[in-house]
Amino acid sequence: MSVNKDIIIALDEGTTNAKAVAFDSNGQVVVSFSRALEIQTPREGWVEQSADLLLAASLDVIARAVTAVGAERVAALAISNQRETVVGWYRATGEPIAPALSWQCSRTAAFCHALRENGHEPQIKAVTGLPVAPLFSASKMRWLLENTVDGFARAGRGEICLGTVDSWLLWQLTQGESFYCDYTNAARTQLMSLHTADWDTDMLALFGIPREALPTIKPSSGLFGTTSGGGTIPDGIPVMAMIGDSHAALFAHGLGAEGCVKATYGTGSSVMAPVSSAECNVTALATTIAWHDGESLVYGLEGNIPHTGDAVAWMADSTGLSDLPPAELTQALSTLPRSVDSTLGVFFVPALTGMGAPWWDENARGLIHGLSRGVKRAHLIRAALESITYQIADVIAAMRIHQGFTLNALMVDGAPTKNDWLMQYQADLLGCPVMRSDVAELSATGAALLARKGLMNLNVAQLRQYLPEHMTFTPDIARHVRLQQRWQAWQHAVVLARR
Repeated sequence: MSVNKDIIIALDEGTTNAKAVAFDSNGQVVVSFSRALEIQTPREGWVEQSADLLLAASLDVIARAVTAVGAERVAALAISNQRETVVGWYRATGEPIAPALSWQCSRTAAFCHALRENGHEPQIKAVTGLPVAPLFSASKMRWLLENTVDGFARAGRGEICLGTVDSWLLWQLTQGESFYCDYTNAARTQLMSLHTADWDTDMLALFGIPREALPTIKPSSGLFGTTSGGGTIPDGIPVMAMIGDSHAALFAHGLGAEGCVKATYGTGSSVMAPVSSAECNVTALATTIAWHDGESLVYGLEGNIPHTGDAVAWMADSTGLSDLPPAELTQALSTLPRSVDSTLGVFFVPALTGMGAPWWDENARGLIHGLSRGVKRAHLIRAALESITYQIADVIAAMRIHQGFTLNALMVDGAPTKNDWLMQYQADLLGCPVMRSDVAELSATGAALLARKGLMNLNVAQLRQYLPEHMTFTPDIARHVRLQQRWQAWQHAVVLARR
């Protein structure tokens, strides 16, 4: 970076929107542009998005940010992205072979069940750190090839590219010159060995994915390529960081400090803790790569929950609350749970496409348990919000089994965390401080920090001056004791959802 080129633009390509955020030389947000994205559910359990629209929205918000700050000031781009979502495209044309298969999609549940029935899960977990589940990318890649004419043969000849969203966007930004993904996204495919940090021959064979179809894996910080032929985006801007959005948020919270566990509250949730090795004896959790900062590789212990903010959105739709204007809806989600003392015994288990960590049960289905005549909309909305906190507590409980795990504070981010009632309930339930970043662009911040590290050749300690501040919710220990009974009753409802 220089006096003239002092701006890093970070693209945060999420499930429901694409956002471009421009950061100045002090790490402060200068401008931010967002564009909504649509999700399609053509069949039960199928969740997909248009790969072309993901790209169009991303290019649009980047171009608007470049225009707002001036192209001459842009030093670099950085990308954080929704993870596990898979895109397949033709190498010759760059055209997608099908819609992007979302991380939420469970269309490969039968294949994953067969893997478990045939005894492959222990090997998969040992190599990749991940349990068998439709969430991860490999089975989705296989589905794409199975449903494309001569898909496996063409992929084997390198005619079809398969990648996570970061590699899809990079390919298009560089006009096909760069075909890379970073370690964090590769670690979520179920095709990369945590022990070699490369595509694993046995996993490729098991899922039937040709190595020729996959991108080269690179550290999260460093040069991935330069923009070319983008029309509204100037040529020659270096892409200096790529990282999965949850990993980026963890990096932006505390740069991997011990005991700082991160929970991102979004459509779904990722609970992640930095750990010192890839060894994990907790089968219900995933071991992954938290990031590679260009100098060293950091591992992460993670639990993924598919329906948290999505659960509240579903309940708002089902109770008519979503008919309110956005500002009024946000206000209602904050005031309604406060307006009642409890849920009157209602629990909402939002297994809308199955359950993720620590249960990993794609056959579970959502339920509302404990309804009585006195239950009103406020009780149902409160039950949906409480379900977020219980699911995160379930993952934290599984993490405590891991040797060396510590929880000093839960670092939180994402739109639902703006709800103060929800954050206090989470702190009281866990019995530890909940520290909220009020920076809406936390994943973008993490990606921008990694780009800054590469551009300026900084070490991790030198990045601390750019970290955002947090607001702390201190737990009420007396209430924490009382809420343990509620949490136990929630777990009974989970058992019912899994029958």
